Amino acid sequence: MIKFIGDGGHAKVIKALIRAISRDWQNDIDPNKLSGRIIAVGDNRHRKTESEKYERYVKHLIHPRAWIACGTTIGKGTVVMAGAIVQPGCKIGKHVILNTGCTVDHDCVIEDFVHIAPGVHLCGGVHVGEGALMGVGSCAVPGAKIEAWSLVKAGTVAK
Repeated sequence: MIKFIGDGGHAKVIKALIRAISRDWQNDIDPNKLSGRIIAVGDNRHRKTESEKYERYVKHLIHPRAWIACGTTIGKGTVVMAGAIVQPGCKIGKHVILNTGCTVDHDCVIEDFVHIAPGVHLCGGVHVGEGALMGVGSCAVPGAKIEAWSLVKAGTVAK
């Protein structure tokens, strides 16, 4: 049985993600057999605080309409939403949100508790520090470094 931590907008999307998984015959996750806790909290700092309280998590959740390349690592508690694309060589940390329609190109490093908002585009080799928020529609040029717990405002270019 799944226990949800959080009940806001992000939790709604996580519940829809689980329903999508249950309808996708190609997915290797049986939602009826999922157990543990899912931290469905959108705020990065609050998600980190909640993760420190619990020891059991679902491995990760990936929407059946997301695309994750071989050679990518994804940390526990991370959620990948519909339309997200992650290219080869990426390292995605724990409790990351890769939101709807974002793209993460080759060899990016996304540290723990990051939120990549809808429509964000990261070019190759971008490093996003712990807890950072890439605002909706923002982007990062190749090799950009985003500092921990920083905010890249919606629609801006990180260099």
